[in-house]
Amino acid sequence: MHGNSKKKETCPDGSADINVFDIMQGVAITIFVKTGKKKPIELGKVFHFDLYGKREFKYDFLLNNSIKSVPYKELHNIAPNYFFVNKDFDEQKIYNKGFIISDLYNNISTGYYTSCDELVIANSKIELEQQINNYDKGKLDFQPRLIEKTTYRPFDNKFIYFEPKLITRSRSKFIGNFLGKDNYILLSGKGTKAKFINHFFLTKIFSELKCAEYTTGSYMLPLYQYPETNGQQSINQTSERTPNLNGEIVKELAEKLGLTFINKKDLSTSDIETKKTFAPIDILDYIYAVLHSPTYREKYKEFLKIDFPRVPYPKDVKTFWQLVNLGGEIRQIHLLESDVVPTYVTQYPMDGNNEVVKIRYENGRVYINDDQYFGGVPLKAWEFYIGGYQPAQKWLKDRKGRKLEFDDILHYQQIIVALMETDRLMKEIDTIEIA
Repeated sequence: MHGNSKKKETCPDGSADINVFDIMQGVAITIFVKTGKKKPIELGKVFHFDLYGKREFKYDFLLNNSIKSVPYKELHNIAPNYFFVNKDFDEQKIYNKGFIISDLYNNISTGYYTSCDELVIANSKIELEQQINNYDKGKLDFQPRLIEKTTYRPFDNKFIYFEPKLITRSRSKFIGNFLGKDNYILLSGKGTKAKFINHFFLTKIFSELKCAEYTTGSYMLPLYQYPETNGQQSINQTSERTPNLNGEIVKELAEKLGLTFINKKDLSTSDIETKKTFAPIDILDYIYAVLHSPTYREKYKEFLKIDFPRVPYPKDVKTFWQLVNLGGEIRQIHLLESDVVPTYVTQYPMDGNNEVVKIRYENGRVYINDDQYFGGVPLKAWEFYIGGYQPAQKWLKDRKGRKLEFDDILHYQQIIVALMETDRLMKEIDTIEIA
């Protein structure tokens, strides 16, 4: 009977869908019928009906119908997911031909979780030191070296006091791949409860659990892994990073593309020579492009909601390099490393105390208080989603009651550029037939 206000459910035609109770969670009626006719190894049959609309309409429908008169549709009971909604299983067959990203990466982990963010996370090192010192003077053996940078939310890097005693789920055995290391970490939820598919992001440093997927949590999938040293290194042990990739899947990619896989790109070689090989970063960029295809997200949204995404093998080598280039552009933009990011499309024209008091969007202006605003902000950027968040709104809301510094003002304008460029590149990706 739907009516889930948390998911902002609506009827298929876009009209209002109201819950039958005064609650936020959606409602369903489940009826189990035991006939005694089913064989021991046989699965039961599943019938399903969607009831959308206003509360009074749903009440009338329930009063005027019985189990025999409801126009149920029989659903196919197909492993391994056993969907309880109608599906196009021809699409599932196509989707299942791709590789699942959790199988591609050898080692993955969820992000860390603290349960006390207000204590161990802050926007600056100085602020973080003050928080820790004010918390427990003299009792905590404060170590400045434990302060690390972290990706807390999309486009929002903060600082964390990485003391495992204070962090509920520190993932301390996994962070050796990040701290002081050169790495790229794909962030992806293992499904999502959100209405739309956008639970993907990318960082170079370790991230918080809800960074890229706010309803279920996101996983970190590092491109490289580094050997564990425990503070010491033997004579025969190497500190060289290795691709954190499944060799069998990489081999299949190489065979389909007719290219040779190498662990690292050689920037001294010519473009012609480079095109004969592909490296871990190319695989990442290819995946990142596919995950940002609006058609891919919409076509496979029911499958993307319940598990890690499956990525189709490249159609051909030309398509592969097209997507690698576009995915690489989005990667650099999301890391705010692209040359296009400082090309601001917005302004911050009014003087004042720069305090974020009340945020509102009005005619292309994002007001942070009664007088000061960022001008020229496209509505598309203001409403754009990544990881279930709207970064143009979320970043400011997390700074309510604070004064924006000069670097903060520049950073926010970079976020707007990044969001608009992401939207542009997503549309360009959709001009390419992925699979």
